[in-house]
Amino acid sequence: THVFNAMCLMEVTPDVCSYNIMLNGFCKIKRVDEALNLYKEMHQKNMVPNTVTYNSLIDGLCKSGRISYAWDLIDEMHDRGHHANVITYNSLINGLCKNGQLDKAIALINKMKDQGIQPDMYTLNILLHGLLCKGKRLKNAQGLFQDLLDKGYHPNVYTYNIIIYGHCKEGLLDEAYALQSKMEDSGCSPNAITFKIIICALLEKGETDKAEKLLCEMIARGLLKR
Repeated sequence: THVFNAMCLMEVTPDVCSYNIMLNGFCKIKRVDEALNLYKEMHQKNMVPNTVTYNSLIDGLCKSGRISYAWDLIDEMHDRGHHANVITYNSLINGLCKNGQLDKAIALINKMKDQGIQPDMYTLNILLHGLLCKGKRLKNAQGLFQDLLDKGYHPNVYTYNIIIYGHCKEGLLDEAYALQSKMEDSGCSPNAITFKIIICALLEKGETDKAEKLLCEMIARGLLKR
């Protein structure tokens, strides 16, 4: 903010890029109201916000639980001739999932597809996490996971950890082990979190021998210091 204020004092006019940097910074540290004040200031100075401006604000609003305000910005964005992109949708989907509005999140993914915007792995990870951690909807998550495999997506370690966690929470440890094997077969290496998820599930079921064996494997792979 000091640099931004100094620019104004030196009569150096901040441009849209300068405002975007400040807006994004405020949103990232959860000072969304200050970001909105800057946005109003842009309007007062007849500056035209761009897609980056809107995406920063929408993300900040969604993360602070103010989804209805984010929808208003989507409408304004559209009216000003700016099109929502995958980043915009990811923010909205994340906000909906965190609020337990999973059906709305699924509908929004379908809408973005209809508009020719393909979900990326981040989109699908958000939805998987929502289905398993917020909705406990394992069957939906299994279907989504299989669908992304069928469509040629390459799940990352975070994707596998989410789906393994979902199976472990339901006590489906054989399936969790099978997913770990599939993960490694596809060239995606398990990380410390993968092992911790399965070890915790084994301990909860009283299978201490298997948990100890997995812990030793974790150490052997250098994922846990002795």
